[in-house]
Amino acid sequence: MVRHVILWKLKDMPEAEKIAVKAGIKAGLEGLAGQIPGLLEVHVYTDALPSSANADLMLDTTLTDEAALKGYAVHPAHVAVADGKVRPYTAVRTCLDFTV
Repeated sequence: MVRHVILWKLKDMPEAEKIAVKAGIKAGLEGLAGQIPGLLEVHVYTDALPSSANADLMLDTTLTDEAALKGYAVHPAHVAVADGKVRPYTAVRTCLDFTV
């Protein structure tokens, strides 16, 4: 299995807008469950502890293998969420993919 983890720092925006953007990202990405071959689990965490966090949200996915990860990256449903709900609001993206 492969884990695909992303941390995002959002662009500067009013707090109310940031809350709405985070909710949209969470709904969009978690809504991919069952739509993409090889995507076993998808979780988005938006409530970081303020004492140590330097990211605004995290995506934690589990996929069957590296081929599934490659397919996920270009799947139209994923691309639509990334282009519509994530990329327009992202200042910094950090990713780590690894085998478990």
